[in-house]
Amino acid sequence: MKIEILEFVEGAKEAIGIAVIIDVFRAFSTACYAFDSGASRVIATGTTDNAFILQKQYRSVVLAGERDEKKIEGFDLGNSPTEIIKNDLTGKTLILTTTAGTNGLLSAINADMVITGSLVNAGAVARYIRSLNPSHVSLVAMGYRATHSADEDLLCAEIIKSGLEDTVHDYEERIRMLRESSGKRFFDPANIDFSPPTDFFLCTMLNRFDFVLRGENRYDGNIDLMKIGY
Repeated sequence: MKIEILEFVEGAKEAIGIAVIIDVFRAFSTACYAFDSGASRVIATGTTDNAFILQKQYRSVVLAGERDEKKIEGFDLGNSPTEIIKNDLTGKTLILTTTAGTNGLLSAINADMVITGSLVNAGAVARYIRSLNPSHVSLVAMGYRATHSADEDLLCAEIIKSGLEDTVHDYEERIRMLRESSGKRFFDPANIDFSPPTDFFLCTMLNRFDFVLRGENRYDGNIDLMKIGY
């Protein structure tokens, strides 16, 4: 099994084999918490216009997402696990659009399979991929706004790679130290309304969930995220 680590939208476009699109802060952590909060469906889309179009096609829809980290005008929720867990999403369709994560999914056009990656389900991702035994795995760290390397995404890629190679490391201290680097913004009082400290802790709960989210291409160009226990 060849494993490579790529970054940003360009990396997603280059990804082959099984592509793991990683967005720890916060898109794919948010998606995991949405399913855990009862959502029956999560649809990833690249634009706000597409989100509003999708909203008209389903009953019990919740729009979630961000631009410049903040909740999009007209949306119900931001891209925030904290907001997700405060809402009962039982039976609802969550439509998610973000700057980095969802566009990474849509850009992985050369991959045989696309799944999401985050710290909260990194172990499940590694187990699922190992069960498939692919020849090539592309771990794509989407980074901050898909333009700057992000410590949390690169660390998540390393953790998944370690799981694929069946090597054991203690990542607890490095995860904790994210608070002093890329996670620092969650502790800035100016950001508390859209990036609260609780988001940091929810996004860094390693292996909180035992399922993966696999992307399935839709007829309309968007992506259904399918929850698969593993």
